[in-house]
Amino acid sequence: MTSLAGLRVIDAATLFAGPTAAMMLGDFGADVIKIEHPRRGDPARGHGAAADGVGLWWKTLSRNKRAAAVDLSRAEGQEILRRLADGCDVLVENFRPGTLERWGLGPEVLLERNPRLIVARMTGFGQFGPMAARPGFGTLAEAMSGFAAMTGEPDGPPTLPPLALADGIAGLAMAYAIMVALRAREHTGRGQVVDLAIIEPILALLGPQMTAYKALGVVPRRTGNRSSSNAPRNTYRTRDGRWLAISTSAQPIAERVMTLVGRPDLVEQPWFASGAGRVAHVEELDEAVASWIAARDAAEVVARFEEAQAAVAPVYDVADIAEDPQYAALDTFVEVPDEELGAVTVQNVLFRLSGTPGEVRWPGRGLGRDTDAVLGELAYPAGEIARLREAGVIA
Repeated sequence: MTSLAGLRVIDAATLFAGPTAAMMLGDFGADVIKIEHPRRGDPARGHGAAADGVGLWWKTLSRNKRAAAVDLSRAEGQEILRRLADGCDVLVENFRPGTLERWGLGPEVLLERNPRLIVARMTGFGQFGPMAARPGFGTLAEAMSGFAAMTGEPDGPPTLPPLALADGIAGLAMAYAIMVALRAREHTGRGQVVDLAIIEPILALLGPQMTAYKALGVVPRRTGNRSSSNAPRNTYRTRDGRWLAISTSAQPIAERVMTLVGRPDLVEQPWFASGAGRVAHVEELDEAVASWIAARDAAEVVARFEEAQAAVAPVYDVADIAEDPQYAALDTFVEVPDEELGAVTVQNVLFRLSGTPGEVRWPGRGLGRDTDAVLGELAYPAGEIARLREAGVIA
């Protein structure tokens, strides 16, 4: 048995944040029905690398989802969604505020028909406020949250991440919000609306920046790979050209590192006893660590750090990840059969449950692959399904 077996979810969102939340539910057994436009599909199908014209990002993002293609801008497509929502537990959507209402699919309509439904609304800026109607993407959240302003070298420009970071964080937050709403439903018997703005969850990961600003007027500055909270913390190049990362967030680790690199005298300094004190002397600490590492090959550095019980890790690219024994031991990646490509390797579920583990049952499917099955479950006769297909309402 899986944790969420019996839970039925409609994923009517596009790109990354909302679909990530639905993916998380599907990983643990929810029946997730992915709704896409019959001709355009989800734009995520075209993002990233492709094999034989098939998007590979899609294979992970839409794993464990059944694919149905329905034009929600058409009256008959709207009726399909209403009937589908009647028998589902969760609807995940990311249309601009007012769009579902204009189509007669707003929460008040859906909740009147199915009072137990959770309507999970994912937008760039939320359902209200002066920016609510604007198109919003994770990039804007990364800019507005302060993330870009504090990322990059001190003398360089603000730096955006090379991935859908804010979307991913928002997707995880939405999966959590949905589970909270489902738990509340166990007590109240009623569903509710979840309103999540992508610009907000990323703030929670950036530390108490607003708390510090209001209390002290502190504005975070770019520090490159260094930390504003502790030192030494950086990436360092070894004699054989490898890059290693070290962290000294805990005081005992910092002491072990500096003793290992031959500078126990620094550990005795009064300022060394706090992260803030070490940050104030970061140049001296970094020089000691960098010169020691630069004189040795990566294998020796890692071995010596492990002996000293200090924190170190190589800077990997994906080829290194594929060969790493720790990821292999955790089964972090799994190869699954695929109808389009034969087999694909995707990341496994994010955590292991001892009693009700999740599973990647299949990768993302072709556009509309399960439309007939989904409509058949809604008691649409075969002739009506054929007519809707001919009319372009479904695919």
